[in-house]
Parts: sequence; C-alpha cells; structure tokens
Amino acid sequence: MSKEALRRLFNQHRYWEKLLSGELRPYILRSVLAPALAQQPPGTLSQIVSYLDSQGQEVARVHQYLRSDGTTGASGRPDPKKLLHNGVLYRLQKSPKGSSS
Repeated sequence: MSKEALRRLFNQHRYWEKLLSGELRPYILRSVLAPALAQQPPGTLSQIVSYLDSQGQEVARVHQYLRSDGTTGASGRPDPKKLLHNGVLYRLQKSPKGSSS
C-alpha cells in the first residue's frame, strides 16, 4: 500500500486519536536520538511504536519523532507503517532499490 493510502486509512479510522483516548495503548519498539538529517530539535527521539488493542494485539505500527517537550515532530502526527484493519494487514509498500521516492 502506498504511504498516502496507508496514512488515509490511519487517519480515517482514527488510530492516533484512539491511542490518545486510551482505547489503544502504546508499546515502544525502538527509541533512539533522531539523526541530524531529520532536522528536529536537539533531544528529539526517533521512535517505532506499536499500538495495541485491549487483547494486546498490534493493530498499528508507526514511526514518530518525539520532541523533548512531549510534542510530535515532523508533520505533527505519527507516520503509519503497518495497520491491521478488519482482519486485513496493510503494510507500507517498499520503494525499489535505487528509486528516488
């Protein structure tokens, strides 16, 4: 699935809002200092986060920049990489090697 289509599905079904309201819970898979190329303020973390439902099943996986003030960097929203929606697993389509996208 393209990144645009995955983002649209993520936003339409309000995964981030469900996380913020407590309907889903976060599980941090990776958290490292953001690289300089990310052009984020010093101390910003680059994170891969799973969103888990009440049974502990992963329903989304996102990348986000977490700034030291607690806000989300870059676009201000997490960037989905994988979604489980209505029993179907949607994944970000990888660009072919050498592609400029």
